[in-house]
Amino acid sequence: MQDRKLKTLTGVVISSSGDKSVKVAVDYKVRHPKYGKYFKRRTKIGVHDEQNQSVPGDLVEIARCRPRSKTKSWRLLRVVEKAVEA
Repeated sequence: MQDRKLKTLTGVVISSSGDKSVKVAVDYKVRHPKYGKYFKRRTKIGVHDEQNQSVPGDLVEIARCRPRSKTKSWRLLRVVEKAVEA
């Protein structure tokens, strides 16, 4: 088996829509091509959560994988930080 590096991202769970599915928001900054100012962008990614271990507000690490469904091509690696309970 090849030892290859996983494409991983870190983001915040914004919704736990269905069984074994969550939406994760990944924030990043982009430089404007003409003016050079940095501005924020956000991508919402559908993630496969096998054990239903994450809840909205959790900081999670996700990795690229084969497509699990029409919208899910990422899987949950680990919960980095649990959400604060109010």
